[in-house]
Amino acid sequence: MKFVWFNLQPWPDLPENFRQEHRSVWVDIPSSLFDPERAHEVYNSYLDQLEFADELGFDGIGCNEHHQNGYGLMPSPNIIAAALARRTSNAAICVIGNSIVGYNPPTRVAEEFAMLDCISGGRLIAGFPVGTPMDTNFCLGQIPALTRDKYVESHDLIMKAWTEPEPFAFDGRYTKLRHVNIWPRPVQQPHPPVYIPGGGSIETWDFCLDHDYNYSYLSFSGYKAGKSLLDGFWQRREERGDRDDNPYRASFAQIIAVADTDEEAERLYAEHILYFFNNCLHVYPGFADPPGYRTLKTLKAGKLSQLRKESMELFQKLTWRDLVESGAVIAGSPDTVAEQMETLAADLRVGTVFCLMHTGNMPDWKVRNSSQLFAEKVMPRLKNIWPDHDPSPWWCSPMADRRTNDAASVDAARRPADIPADGVSDIEGAL
Repeated sequence: MKFVWFNLQPWPDLPENFRQEHRSVWVDIPSSLFDPERAHEVYNSYLDQLEFADELGFDGIGCNEHHQNGYGLMPSPNIIAAALARRTSNAAICVIGNSIVGYNPPTRVAEEFAMLDCISGGRLIAGFPVGTPMDTNFCLGQIPALTRDKYVESHDLIMKAWTEPEPFAFDGRYTKLRHVNIWPRPVQQPHPPVYIPGGGSIETWDFCLDHDYNYSYLSFSGYKAGKSLLDGFWQRREERGDRDDNPYRASFAQIIAVADTDEEAERLYAEHILYFFNNCLHVYPGFADPPGYRTLKTLKAGKLSQLRKESMELFQKLTWRDLVESGAVIAGSPDTVAEQMETLAADLRVGTVFCLMHTGNMPDWKVRNSSQLFAEKVMPRLKNIWPDHDPSPWWCSPMADRRTNDAASVDAARRPADIPADGVSDIEGAL
């Protein structure tokens, strides 16, 4: 099983009366609540935690893209990924992902992802979300009814830019380019593994199956509520006559909190996770599901937004017990967490879990405590849960001789290969 340490990077200082005083954490949240000097500390703390996850042995470290909100401070996840590519050496860099409908032209995504793959030595996993309506339609100005059509065209252009060896012209409905000839090109050939984050659209299942991409359900409702969506994905595979049931074709995001005991988990983490549900998910329903965004097929299937009006009313009444019993949060001792993670993997049939170890306004020391306990006492029990399935078609393929950031590798890269380390001082003396 693969474990990706994932951080939404929320704003941790929303006021206690945020829900009562403001209608939404997304789109029209007052900029007066943002403090750039405080953000200096917040961003660097979040980057430190992602680097710590690499040191702990998580298979991947992840980030994603959102705009104009207090839910996730990454309008450009590629900036976060670039910092991680230089400061980490082993974990996959999972950018889940770039909202490609909003890029003009979309070749910008092909170029920047190729740069990340080169800098990291082939550690990139590339995500292509359709994007939330709050981001894609209200912040980036895309027309809801055209969003999916434009998404497909943007995807096709990016993939052709990565895989076509010769320059070509692109004459799309939304993008027209006389010369497409990107430099640089990705290390991983024909292209980095692709993950498609989904929130409940039937079309996303078919899109993943058409291209053999990973279907990534990024839910904050937990594994029990997420089962119907993953069941739908696997059922759709069967209906299409696709016999490959490799669990690494699917992934799931889960809020996780580990302590020495179940009681300590509640004492340490409850207030921070409740902050997330009460404030960071306080989205005006009109922003979450505009007319035209969901297709008729998805509406007929009853797959609705996670941010409906009734959900907003429910979130403010949730207790710690509600969150744990519903599976929205997997929390407790290492034994408790491992047992529920085994259930998650089996029930959803997923090979990759995006582990939301930082939630809401959780302070750094608690994040590290939970992450370390998970890495040392939970992950080893789950790593071989799918022994008969190969993850490699949906995982990155790093260069064997890539540069790392340890002191010896950096020193070796700064002098010619035929000059030993103890000979440098002699040369410098001669100069």
